[in-house]
Amino acid sequence: MNGHVVRELPVLVDAASDRVCVDGKPIRAERKAYFLLHKPKGVVCTNDDPAGRRRAVDLLPGIRERIFPVGRLDAESTGLLLLTNDGELAQRITHPRFGVAKTYRAEVAGRMEEPDLERIRRGVWLSEGRTGPADVKITYRRPQSTIIEVTLREGRNREVRRVLAKIGHKVYRLVRIKIGPLSLSKLPLGAARSLRPDELANLKRIAGAATPHPPPPAVGSRWRAAASTDRSGRGRSEGRGRGDSRRGHRKSSGASWGR
Repeated sequence: MNGHVVRELPVLVDAASDRVCVDGKPIRAERKAYFLLHKPKGVVCTNDDPAGRRRAVDLLPGIRERIFPVGRLDAESTGLLLLTNDGELAQRITHPRFGVAKTYRAEVAGRMEEPDLERIRRGVWLSEGRTGPADVKITYRRPQSTIIEVTLREGRNREVRRVLAKIGHKVYRLVRIKIGPLSLSKLPLGAARSLRPDELANLKRIAGAATPHPPPPAVGSRWRAAASTDRSGRGRSEGRGRGDSRRGHRKSSGASWGR
């Protein structure tokens, strides 16, 4: 490293300034890559799935960097997913200490009222403790269901579904629509794009300036993902997923699921 033979490990390396060679050949740090994906239903947020299910990274063909999902959406949920190889930024976005907001739109069974919303805002007791404060509002009502938007600043496993189940409302549909300043906007279902430079700068600013929260008590291009091909290259029918697009749902629910 920097012209000296390293005989003991570990060794701390600054990729921006240190020169590292192995057998005389220089090792270059992988460039940072940042992508937004509109995750469809049935896609898993892991890079290693023993069951062979379709992974989020499979929807970004041709990406040479070793990217990974930042946080997770369960297989039944859809919406905004950030993928990157920037571990430091991923840590700031996902760790509750930094309080980066994630906003979800959920359609739940029954009629939600103000007391239900207040329980969510104050925090709900789950098996691992009480959830942190959340922002929640009703955006639309249907005869047998309610559509709400929930903003969280922590990342417990299936938190939105578990909180709503705890107060007696089963989730029919769940979509993540925002991560910090990033929005799902008009990104089609199953499509991905790289972050624009201004989006990346704003995200880093928000993640870097986010106020630490104490734990609760006890770059421009877009493409359509290869939605009809699974990991083995075999064709798959995605008709159901396409029929579940925002345009088709908007008329029946009265809510805009992708904004």
